[in-house]
Amino acid sequence: MNVLVAIAGLAFLILIHEAGHFLAARTVRMRPRKFYVFFPPVLLRKVHNGIEYGLGAIPLGGYVKIPGMHRPAGRDLEAHFSAALDDAPSLRAPLAAAQIELDQETLDNDEATAALFRLRSASEGAHLSEQARTRVEKGLTDVEDGVSPDAYWRAPVWKRIVVIGAGPATNLLFAVAMLAVVFALGVPSEASRTVDVVADGTPAEAMGLLPGDEVVAVDSVEATTFDEVADRIRSSEGRPITLTVLRAGDEVVLGPRAAEFDNERYRLGFIPDVEYESYGPGAAVVEAFKQTGTVTVAIGESLSRIVTPEGRDDIATPIGIVQGSSQVLEQGFRDFLAILALISLSLALLNMLPLLPLDGGHILFSLLERVRRRAIPREAYERASALGIALVLILFVIGLTNDIGRLNG
Repeated sequence: MNVLVAIAGLAFLILIHEAGHFLAARTVRMRPRKFYVFFPPVLLRKVHNGIEYGLGAIPLGGYVKIPGMHRPAGRDLEAHFSAALDDAPSLRAPLAAAQIELDQETLDNDEATAALFRLRSASEGAHLSEQARTRVEKGLTDVEDGVSPDAYWRAPVWKRIVVIGAGPATNLLFAVAMLAVVFALGVPSEASRTVDVVADGTPAEAMGLLPGDEVVAVDSVEATTFDEVADRIRSSEGRPITLTVLRAGDEVVLGPRAAEFDNERYRLGFIPDVEYESYGPGAAVVEAFKQTGTVTVAIGESLSRIVTPEGRDDIATPIGIVQGSSQVLEQGFRDFLAILALISLSLALLNMLPLLPLDGGHILFSLLERVRRRAIPREAYERASALGIALVLILFVIGLTNDIGRLNG
């Protein structure tokens, strides 16, 4: 159940990211063509005011289709008409005419629209296989959207930045909101030496540690705080140790037992009783912003170390994210909200990296077009996207290797 909740949490973060793009596009009158909750295959769909709303079968977020992310080119049509030309060679002439209009240095919207209309009419009258007709319809629809007045690439730079930046901004706001809720509910202020929970199947359970025991010494050396207890357990490096506890007023010596190496530390497997401090609404928001800033700096430092072995160990895929958040959920819903907020913040920051096809890459190219005062060639977008995708795939492979290693202990 915890894994399902963790998957649902990650899917929700992706969904609100796409919803941010969608709502921003509607606000600046850049009408999206589709907005789906979850991914295809499609279960339900409905068209309202020219926008197709739908529900997919794969519960992993959602997506929004904004028209004309790039200026259309003649070869966009050619890729979709290859099968149709085999069925109906008569389509070559109207196809070539449309391609010529699309490849003009200064795209004439009226001429391109007219040429596409003639190509569509010829296609509808041609005898095509079902597969060829489906590809033709998709290609024509995409290119027609690309030459429409509300196409993304035609919009002023500020509108493009608003639409693209709205996705990461939504994740950022969600992170702050969730952290504010966590601070309002209460955050740990100090851990005591009293045991609250003993995990099943751990050395702590095997040595007979019980909830309510107060740990006063490790290996007969007095510990006045929980931090001292934890430090001595970690420094044992796997050798058998004893715990001295107060139980019903009597001192009891437990062990010896060796701590287990878990998540880069030696642990016995118990959680101390913790005092929580709650914040008022205003103070909770202030603390949430402070925590957001602290984590942002930490993530930036982590990205700067990504070329080092230690930095590569920090990379995770959705598999690792789900695994980690499901483990945190076992500790309580409050901790799960905190980790969900931090994942949302990570999504926001990673999406702002200046790499295509990430949001930050689209913002960078929009700014470059503003400086150049003309559109960047489609080929440049494609080369930059290929490089960005290659880097993302490399990170994914590294993260997947890390996740498999963690799952295998």
